[in-house]
Amino acid sequence: MSHLRLTRRRLLEGTAGLAVVGLAGCTGAPIGSGQQTAGDNHTEDGESGGDDQPGHGQEEHGHDTVNESKASREVAVNTGRTGGSTEYHFAPHVTWVEVGGTVTWRLESGTHTATAYHPDNDQPRLVPEGTDAWNSGTMSEEGETFEHTFETEGVYHYLCTPHEQFGMIATVIVGDPNLEDQRALQTMPENKPEEVHGKLEELNTMVREMMGKGHHEEETHTEEGVHTDDGHGHEEETHTEA
Repeated sequence: MSHLRLTRRRLLEGTAGLAVVGLAGCTGAPIGSGQQTAGDNHTEDGESGGDDQPGHGQEEHGHDTVNESKASREVAVNTGRTGGSTEYHFAPHVTWVEVGGTVTWRLESGTHTATAYHPDNDQPRLVPEGTDAWNSGTMSEEGETFEHTFETEGVYHYLCTPHEQFGMIATVIVGDPNLEDQRALQTMPENKPEEVHGKLEELNTMVREMMGKGHHEEETHTEEGVHTDDGHGHEEETHTEA
């Protein structure tokens, strides 16, 4: 009988040991192993290494700060997934080049376009007067690129044609423009959904903050009113009373 109790005790101890090992395997790698734990898919530089968001780090989502103009910039174009929902991104949302500078759009995932808000693209003008339209056409192959050189100082809004209603809109600043003269910031297009208006307002705020003239521009909007555009060159002015 004592032999039987001893055997059962050893069996229980062995089972408990296996349970501990199994629990350790579920909660993550052993301390000091250098392996990532479950749910931790970020690299040391803060960029995601997961498959759901290829190449999606803070910069790829467009939340980085571009604080100076350069001769050339690259914008990532992608489809991401966050919390089970699909998101569409130009990253960064606002980029900045010198006059004569070139922006290159590189497709990371999805099917997208980079299309100027320009009448030649059947869109309201949210780019400087006298500038040419640009349109990448549909980009669908990973790594595909499109580039455009900007010869005129100013603020340029652009969109992804199939995903505009989802807020896939972004901006290029060229040179050091006077924001009071920029149609992109002074005009809100009509016949566009609220989601588009909201995104454009967000981009306008980002541009003003980047250019260091946010307070001045807010005063201008209050005193002079906000213009709206019906997409056919007709404008209305709405004044805001103090």
